[in-house]
Amino acid sequence: MNTPAISRTLPPFSEMERAYKASDSSYDGIFYLAVTSTGIFCRPSCSARKPLPKNVEYYASSREAIFAGYRPCKRCKPLEIHGTPPEWVSRLLNMIDADPTARYNDQFLRSIKIDPARARRYFLKNYNMTFQAYCRGRRLGISFEKIRQGKDLDDVALGYGYQSHSGFRDAFAKTFGISPGKSIDGDCLLAAWIESPMGPLVAAANKDGICLLEFSDRRMLDAQFATLRKLFKSPIVPGENKHILLLKKELQKYFDGTLKEFATPIIFPGTDFQQKVWNELIRIPCGKTLSYEELAKKVGVPKGQRAVGHANGLNRIAIVIPCHRVVNKNGNLGGYGGGLWRKQRLLELETKNTT
Repeated sequence: MNTPAISRTLPPFSEMERAYKASDSSYDGIFYLAVTSTGIFCRPSCSARKPLPKNVEYYASSREAIFAGYRPCKRCKPLEIHGTPPEWVSRLLNMIDADPTARYNDQFLRSIKIDPARARRYFLKNYNMTFQAYCRGRRLGISFEKIRQGKDLDDVALGYGYQSHSGFRDAFAKTFGISPGKSIDGDCLLAAWIESPMGPLVAAANKDGICLLEFSDRRMLDAQFATLRKLFKSPIVPGENKHILLLKKELQKYFDGTLKEFATPIIFPGTDFQQKVWNELIRIPCGKTLSYEELAKKVGVPKGQRAVGHANGLNRIAIVIPCHRVVNKNGNLGGYGGGLWRKQRLLELETKNTT
């Protein structure tokens, strides 16, 4: 019998075995099972014939399964994100948004029939932090904004769930790298989950505008977060501001087919060449496409198709900076970080709504 490839973020072996045998969709995204006899990997909810336990290995991410040599199942398509988060996760997020100052401890989670260990694993997997860290981040993010607005430090510390000034100061400095008293002129990046018909998106923004919009299953997402921290010299905490709220409204209109140009402010630092490419992408009209060759000519490097392709791939603000509108010279779609199926659907959506 093969030894399961279990990492510290995976549920117990017996729990995963029960979940895949029952096609439990609530574990989708928590782990993936790879079948050694067929060389494929699946979601726990896959409706295919259940493999023998001796032929199953477990992985914490689709990336790990791919790097181990497995290919994605064509039935359950584990590389695609379908629908919304599990009901219990949506319920938790709504509770936190409604009252981010409350204490959501393990006892509270058990009282609403949610296993604290499952919440911890899910948030580690999807938000790269535990559930408790997510809650602390939300409280601190709001505290940060209140201080920047000129609210009294005493009121903020005691009004947002902290029992003492020293506890608030320690938590604040650990998260933001500065003391509360010095934060009035500071800033942080707020990150939020945005649902869409093509799978969940992750957005991040500071006080000046949106600086990230990526599909949550994109492999480069971790690297993009690291780049943002470096570029803006700011931590990333869960939360929303006016720019994210406006983006949510505009994305809904975009997917409904009633919006062709975004008004949400965006901020996209990069090299001079990268910014030339990204600004040119913004000029491509909705419902139109441009070849890599044409794009290279527009930015002044007629033979630089590969260079513009690389800059295109480093775009951190999907859809709003429409890198999906760049195609091969022969009309084929070419690459897209969010997946070719999404690129195809985005182009079909835009073409349909401009004809």
